[in-house]
Amino acid sequence: MTSAAENQDQAQATAAAVPAAHWFLVRVQSNKEDTVRRNLERRVALRGLGRKVLQIVVPTEKVAEMKNGKKRTRSVKTYPGYVLVEMHMDDESWAFVRETPDVGDFVGGGSTFQQKPFPLRPDEVNKIFGLDAGAGETARLKIDFAVGDSVKIREGAFENFEGVVEEINEQKGLVRVVVTIFGRATPVEMPYWQVEAIS
Repeated sequence: MTSAAENQDQAQATAAAVPAAHWFLVRVQSNKEDTVRRNLERRVALRGLGRKVLQIVVPTEKVAEMKNGKKRTRSVKTYPGYVLVEMHMDDESWAFVRETPDVGDFVGGGSTFQQKPFPLRPDEVNKIFGLDAGAGETARLKIDFAVGDSVKIREGAFENFEGVVEEINEQKGLVRVVVTIFGRATPVEMPYWQVEAIS
């Protein structure tokens, strides 16, 4: 019969044998990110590697845009051509992920297949998942112009006026455009969706 101290020593030895889990960035065939995620999840379940390959994520963000006067929110891939994998890196898990169809290779590995890739740093993971200070779950606005761009006002009191974007307030969804009224440059503020870029 083993003592509690021996059980604790055995558990610590087992934990030390399993390397820590880290996030890795994996190159995949473009437009196949979701397919790779599903394939990896299915293969992990079939091979019983759930304790080594913990999570597979296709990073996305919500983007708000106006279509025909209606606000619409959709998910957009933030890193097209890449999938995030949280895993315990060893020879078996490394080969397992690379052998998945449509997977290229890990980002941060050596030029040879002998050098294992480097995991993402915590600040890189936070940036990818939007956990930076000030980031929230609100949808990012899709604004198709920048400060200094020439634009045309589509709606409102200044409809069909042309001007130059002076300021964009993404938090409020407002744009300040400098238009010429009676020969004078006048700044006007309006919702971003009432303005379109002049191509």
